Amino acid sequence: MLSSIRRCAVRPPLDLSLYLVTDTAMCARLGVPTTVAAAVAAGVTLVQLRDPAASDAELVALGRDVAAALAGTGVPLIINDRVELVASIGAQGAHVGQDDLDVGQARARLGRSAYLGLSVHAREQVTAAISHGIETLDYLGAGPVWETTSKADAAPPGGLERLRAITAASPWPCVAIGGITPVRVGVLRSSGVAGVAVVSAVCGQPDVTGATRALRAMWDDAPHLDVSDEPTNTSKEMRR
Repeated sequence: MLSSIRRCAVRPPLDLSLYLVTDTAMCARLGVPTTVAAAVAAGVTLVQLRDPAASDAELVALGRDVAAALAGTGVPLIINDRVELVASIGAQGAHVGQDDLDVGQARARLGRSAYLGLSVHAREQVTAAISHGIETLDYLGAGPVWETTSKADAAPPGGLERLRAITAASPWPCVAIGGITPVRVGVLRSSGVAGVAVVSAVCGQPDVTGATRALRAMWDDAPHLDVSDEPTNTSKEMRR
């Protein structure tokens, strides 16, 4: 399934293996741009700028600083929620949640060339997303898998069982989020996800470089399930 999507996609596939979601307060010691630069140098492959407390002007200014820190790295910048600011920041896409802008509207605002991700917490939300068309989205953020303190309004944790149900139902690559630590990365990779998304495991850590390298090493060394070898929904249904 995933291999057929990549062939028809209008955007190159993202490397979701180590996805950093920023938290401005947690990054206060170094600042978001410096934290992002250190994390990317240590192995982060995708960055999402998230600061719900910032005004639009503040987010644009911060986003431009982060974009400058990412220049020349090849790592895309994704903006949380505020689709309308992607172009002003010079980012490569956006990520929306279940209570944010409808994904169809988000895609219409972004155009065909920008990336778009969606947070999902249940298999039913995957089904609803599919109704917008396969090329509307590029990936799903699935979780929270475990309890998290990084997001005050996070949904209840669903555990590995719900994560596997989401990845089995999804025609898009999925990235796991919520309570991610280095020791949990190996279990997650074997569940069939394309990557892990982290906030506190990197942001605000005393040693951002060391924390990122630990996550990177655990992902790279963990056995994984190659979901591209599972081309049909029928075979997925047989495993449920």
